[in-house]
Amino acid sequence: MSLAEIAALARVKRPVVSMWRTRSANTPAPFPDPVRVLRGQQLFDALEVGTWLDATQHGNNPQAAADMAAFARADSARTDPEAAFAAQSALITLRRLTGGPLQGLGTADLLDAADEVDPDDEFLYSEIEGLGQSAAAAAAQADQLVDAAYSPAAALEQLLGDRFRAGLRGQAETALADAAVALAARTAAELARDSAGGRPVFVDATAGGSDVLVAVLDLLPEDADPVVLTRDGRDPASRTALRRLLVHGARRRPLVVPKSGQFTVGEPAVHVAAYPPPGAPGLAPQDILADIENTVLQMDDSQRGVVMAPASVLTDALDNPRAAEVRSDLLRSGRVRAVVRLPAGLVPAKTRQALALWVLGPAHASVPIAERWTMVADLTDTPLTAAVVQDLVGDLAVSLGTAGLIRAHSMRFARVVPTSRLLARRGALVRNGAGPRSDPTAAEQAVRVDSLVAQLNDPAAAPSPLAVRVSLGHGTPGAASVEELLAQGHLRYVKGVRLAAGLPLADDGGARVLGPTDLGHGEGKGRGGAPTRRIDRLVLAASHPNARLTEPGDVVFVTAPAPSAMVDADGGAVVEYPARVLRISAADPGGLMPELLAADINAARSRDWRHWLLRLVPHATAQELRPVLALLEQERTAARLRLERLTELTTLLRDGVSAGGLAVDATIETTHKGS
Repeated sequence: MSLAEIAALARVKRPVVSMWRTRSANTPAPFPDPVRVLRGQQLFDALEVGTWLDATQHGNNPQAAADMAAFARADSARTDPEAAFAAQSALITLRRLTGGPLQGLGTADLLDAADEVDPDDEFLYSEIEGLGQSAAAAAAQADQLVDAAYSPAAALEQLLGDRFRAGLRGQAETALADAAVALAARTAAELARDSAGGRPVFVDATAGGSDVLVAVLDLLPEDADPVVLTRDGRDPASRTALRRLLVHGARRRPLVVPKSGQFTVGEPAVHVAAYPPPGAPGLAPQDILADIENTVLQMDDSQRGVVMAPASVLTDALDNPRAAEVRSDLLRSGRVRAVVRLPAGLVPAKTRQALALWVLGPAHASVPIAERWTMVADLTDTPLTAAVVQDLVGDLAVSLGTAGLIRAHSMRFARVVPTSRLLARRGALVRNGAGPRSDPTAAEQAVRVDSLVAQLNDPAAAPSPLAVRVSLGHGTPGAASVEELLAQGHLRYVKGVRLAAGLPLADDGGARVLGPTDLGHGEGKGRGGAPTRRIDRLVLAASHPNARLTEPGDVVFVTAPAPSAMVDADGGAVVEYPARVLRISAADPGGLMPELLAADINAARSRDWRHWLLRLVPHATAQELRPVLALLEQERTAARLRLERLTELTTLLRDGVSAGGLAVDATIETTHKGS
């Protein structure tokens, strides 16, 4: 293991490991000495490192000794990392398909098992055969990887996660960020919901593509029983993709793609593709568009598609005349239903490169060619957060619908553009955020006005009468300090957690993280504006086993730079220090209410939280007040949404009418008071 790999294992920054070596040099437990120096890089015995971390309890990974196998490298990984990866992933796949550990099997037994699951040598036999007499030792290491990761699928994903560090060129150069994969996968899953046929079918005809397919499989419900079609190739990238899909339990069928690139899928399906693929990392723009054209040419009206590729190919100006001609033909076919330019930074190996996405589907059969439209969105300057992905997928889901369906949908990012306008543009299809943005057309403004008016006139959105009445009370106000309420047991103080640096965040499904930015302080957007952060619960349990999650009704607060608090109505969140929690006793609240407690903290001026004065109300009064406050909060949320829509409608009418593109019907009767 290198020092960088030790840091990754211990979940610390690289300089920390050097500090351990220096400070432990003259102690009874010195850091292990390097065992090799390869091309100037010191390498350490992985077993010694794991034992040292376990004995000294250094780092932020209490399972370091068990996880050591996932970060260690065989000697062959230093000379031929791709061969080592292929062998390790083949053995992990063999374990998954045989259903049991491989340790104890000799070379001959391993080859017999490989021949049984892969008689035609489509995905793993050659890789295991190439290990020779070291196959048994490699199989034992594969078992360690699986045991450390808890499953073959997780072990293989961990190997792929190390593609940058391991020197896997094709995999590393084409890997997409999690947000990009999530966007493509969620869009594909959404398109599959409306496709004809029972069992969903997903197709990836690229050389070695699998990232999006695996993400789609994770999104689908267990009873979906999907089928995936992938390129029938014997190249290393295609073999890796097939191993990965089989480890994830996919029902896979081979797709014959000849050298011409033309293929046929004779059933309802959703095509997914990310370019360039691992098997062809240097694919030229004209070749990417030719591949997309082969997909479009064989599509019928029961097939859809999601394509992700560099923005320089899908949306930006093209210098290559042949590539520009192919792209124009694709737009003219009517099957490109949505075009989205995404921000830079979604390709880790090429941080300055921007991506783009196309949604493919049936052409507008009932719409004349001259009147067809395409949905366009420009997210050049919009970070692809989980919330943005969710809203963008919602926009893209209606791109295959009728004009009426699109008009009824409240778009956040997309807008409707006549396809003829896209074809007429000699440069970029989507105006790059770095330059001046084009104003919406009159047709686009009219569509948006109709949508806003329909939403504002929806009876369900109209304010409802408030069934609230008040009368004079006869109680006396009560109050007590936090310190007094803690001593009496009505309140409980819960510390926040100092989260370790570098912990991976989850897009969804994990525990929410509540910190100062979520309460309106720090570098975030402030209260209600910052995107929701989440952390995988297993990662949290491994890194912070003593961390406690919030309960419904907990009040999360901070004292600096000024007191601020919020009520966590849902619970199940991890509170990040310096944020902390005040928890009201369910058995004996002592007159406390979460809503009043948070309001009193927000009104406090002192940072001495133990002496904050909190208002108290009788239990019966609290029971009456709580549903009223909840109703008022719902009305406040609805009013904010209505105000936003009225503001947008005002701007559209003002700008559209003044530009001559819109006209309003003069059917509103105006009454002038006092005339």
